[in-house]
Amino acid sequence: MGTQADPSLQPAEEKTPVFRRLLPPGDPATVDEIIEDLVVRERGARARGRPYVMLNMVSTADGRVSIAGRSGSLGNRADSLLFHGLRGVVDAVMVGAGTVKAERYGRIVPQESRRRERRERGLSDEPLACIVSGRLSLPADIPLLTEPESRVVLVTDSEASLPASGAQIEYVRCERDGMIDLPAALSELHGRFAIRTLLCEGGPHLNSQLLAAGLVDELFLSLSPKLAGDQADGLPPLRVIAGADFDPPIELELLGARESGSQLFLSYGVRASAAERVS
Repeated sequence: MGTQADPSLQPAEEKTPVFRRLLPPGDPATVDEIIEDLVVRERGARARGRPYVMLNMVSTADGRVSIAGRSGSLGNRADSLLFHGLRGVVDAVMVGAGTVKAERYGRIVPQESRRRERRERGLSDEPLACIVSGRLSLPADIPLLTEPESRVVLVTDSEASLPASGAQIEYVRCERDGMIDLPAALSELHGRFAIRTLLCEGGPHLNSQLLAAGLVDELFLSLSPKLAGDQADGLPPLRVIAGADFDPPIELELLGARESGSQLFLSYGVRASAAERVS
């Protein structure tokens, strides 16, 4: 959830983190090798009529996804590298409006070196930024919206539009029963913008809506070796998902486990398909 520290700002002499492979077992790997192992493009070919959706979240060991409203303090440098590495291989990044505001989202791929790597992979310079917002109550000074090079799609059930800003903004308007129709929105992103792989970075309410609709194929969970406890103001802490219970619970299949600096990096397949979750 949110934007971890930019690894390009780390001291040059700091050693590049290496991931220890726990499952499946193997030699230690760099973040680039981990990303190559994911064969994200092949995942995109599996989807039919919508993008292959990967959910990426960081959490403390006791389940908190933010401290003082932000997620950046939960990850280490390996987490930051993997966070940006995943952005480097997908067609789109989706995020809820609340997370965009809380984390002050900027351009999805700000570094030219990373944009060059994407071009070498046959991708656009950066992923399409997809903001899910029912009310379109986004501050005009959000860096993502003021950057002229940003490509943004607002997914909404509103007929309103944001005031003109620096970013290139388009709209996907999908409504069903007074709410955003996420299955229809993903279908439109797939057909209209050729989005084959989509990385969702939260927040918890958007995660819950996507999972309940059977739209998540894979979960990346970075587990921080920290205990945060409850919120000081007495409000329940945000966790990976927020909203109604899943009945029955959604089953996950562990696909991989890696470790770096006591941070665990888990990947799960989401077993329930849309047909199984939505009648």
